[in-house]
Amino acid sequence: MQTSPAHAVHHGDREIETLEEFDAIVSSRGTLSGFRVQSVDLTDRTRELLTNDTAGAVFLGCPMRPDAAEKLRADGALVLPPVPGLPFDPYRGCLYTPGDLFASLDKGYEATPDALAYTWFQRTKADGDIFASMLRAVHDDSMSDALDELLRGARVVGVMGGHAMARGTEEFRGAARLGQALTHAGFTVATGGGPGAMEAANLGAYAAPYDDAVLDEACELLASAPSFTPSITDWARAAFEVRTRWPKGNHSIGIPTWFYGHEPPNAFASHIAKYFANATREDGLLARCDAGVVFLPGAAGTVQEIFDNATPNYYGSRGEPTPMVLVNRAHWTEKLPAWPLLRSLARERSMEARIALVDRIEEAPEALKRLGG
Repeated sequence: MQTSPAHAVHHGDREIETLEEFDAIVSSRGTLSGFRVQSVDLTDRTRELLTNDTAGAVFLGCPMRPDAAEKLRADGALVLPPVPGLPFDPYRGCLYTPGDLFASLDKGYEATPDALAYTWFQRTKADGDIFASMLRAVHDDSMSDALDELLRGARVVGVMGGHAMARGTEEFRGAARLGQALTHAGFTVATGGGPGAMEAANLGAYAAPYDDAVLDEACELLASAPSFTPSITDWARAAFEVRTRWPKGNHSIGIPTWFYGHEPPNAFASHIAKYFANATREDGLLARCDAGVVFLPGAAGTVQEIFDNATPNYYGSRGEPTPMVLVNRAHWTEKLPAWPLLRSLARERSMEARIALVDRIEEAPEALKRLGG
């Protein structure tokens, strides 16, 4: 999995997303013509902007001096300036990190960019303002673009499950061990990026470079704040305490949404693609799990994800069906009987050989391997 943004020109990609990429392109090519410069502060690159050809270039949310912007427009470049007063950057060129979303956590969760973006979303989502809806759409598309660049060549396994799974429980530890085992097997773990089962799987991936004793100790530390209610601040601070104690964690992906604003993102996904539009987020998360999905016990959201995943497997709309492993027989056959319906859908179709139901989390990696993940 790619972990650095060194991909300005790849497969015809002409995006510039960092100042280092900008300097390298100017130095090696001597032109910016046709490039797309995404959210790079060019205030100190006025000379380069004034002296290089920028015909057909696009500058998205790049701070720059007025004389540089005037010259670019005269060259025929498109310049979309930063939008003042927003708690997020709609033209962002890379995914979020936990530090990005939880900045200012020392002042309480309400002061973080994550909370401020949710407040803005709540204020604007129903007012019919075309500008606000455009900004949300541009932001979400930027997230998808950055996610595709990051995952190029990765083998992604999704771990889906509910937010209600509490820290300190055996279920949480089991989901963490699953994330750890999948990472050890060479997969990139992707989750919905929230609390509960999602956090546990991202934690397991994070702790993969360490021994099992570290994962157990991390789970013990997190248990001091079992849930994100009543205090997201305390819940998040416990996670950052774990990150501080063991700073060299492995990468994984979290794909949360501000649509469920009561759910904060977890701090163990190294790369976070956070969306305003939940439908875009859900479809994008499952579509990128090309090596399969493990479904832990959950409620309505997890049931939705099972059948969102089953539909393209049923029709073959994304090619060969991908493995689906449901964990906890009693949950998926009695409490929420999704398994009988999934099995009926799969009967006599190519996806029939790609679905499995197991009792215990520990069985999931082997089931995934058996199904071809």
